Amino acid sequence: MKYKALIAGALLASSWTGATQAADSNPQYLSDWWHQSVNVVGSYHTRFGPQFNNDVYLEYEAFAKKDWFDFYGYADLTNFFGVGNSNANGIFDHGSPLFMEIEPRFSIDKLTGTSLAFGPFKEWYFANNYIYDMGRNASQRQNTWYMGLGTDIDTHSDVGLSLNVYAKYQWQNYGAANENSWDGYRFKVKYFVPITDLWGGKLSYIGFTNFDWGSDLRDETGPSRTSNSIASSHILSLNYDHWHVSTVARYFHNGGQWADGQELNFGNGPFEVKSTGWGYYLVVGYNF
Repeated sequence: MKYKALIAGALLASSWTGATQAADSNPQYLSDWWHQSVNVVGSYHTRFGPQFNNDVYLEYEAFAKKDWFDFYGYADLTNFFGVGNSNANGIFDHGSPLFMEIEPRFSIDKLTGTSLAFGPFKEWYFANNYIYDMGRNASQRQNTWYMGLGTDIDTHSDVGLSLNVYAKYQWQNYGAANENSWDGYRFKVKYFVPITDLWGGKLSYIGFTNFDWGSDLRDETGPSRTSNSIASSHILSLNYDHWHVSTVARYFHNGGQWADGQELNFGNGPFEVKSTGWGYYLVVGYNF
């Protein structure tokens, strides 16, 4: 049994800042509200599974904010370039042909025609976070829907901040014991900090952190799994009208709800789970 680990949205601000620059320099895009890019992503020591994962893959990414609709999402063609370790099987070598994550939010304020703003809370959303891994068999498939409430925070500055809290319904989960059940919660925080103009582009710091808790997976499985996990991404992104380059450091705590330090054996010999620590990404993309 093999488990993959993918970037899960570390490129949010590449589209966001690209859209911001469009107002400044009027570059030509296919759409004036659906901002999209194609990216080449290299990952190193990601820890969503019980073993390190290294991969180089192709990604389509989109970002939009129009009226009552707020959207971020991406689709990855895993191991597209055939570069990675033995845990990174993908589209051309009998692994998962597609991994995708979308985060649609629907403005409650705008849909009801009522301002629900108070204090620092600017706007409220019905928030979703849907993850799908199109594996070739049950041990390679994930199908997860987080649903809940989101809000944007007024920081009285150029810093962007949003918060979302969700309940999770778990369909397929690589054969884990919590499939087809309500199983836990997620709190997501996202922030965007413009830093400076650099080399003709715009340098920004972007961060987002997922706090997962309340799962029954440890109770149903045993000490190899956990009831909680954290994935926290920290991104430096240099954006131009059409090109962007990002470096990402992501901290994992019990990544994928695997208990760090446990010994496992999937049939190829025993190994120690290393699900807590840092993973890294390098991204080059084109906005169109």
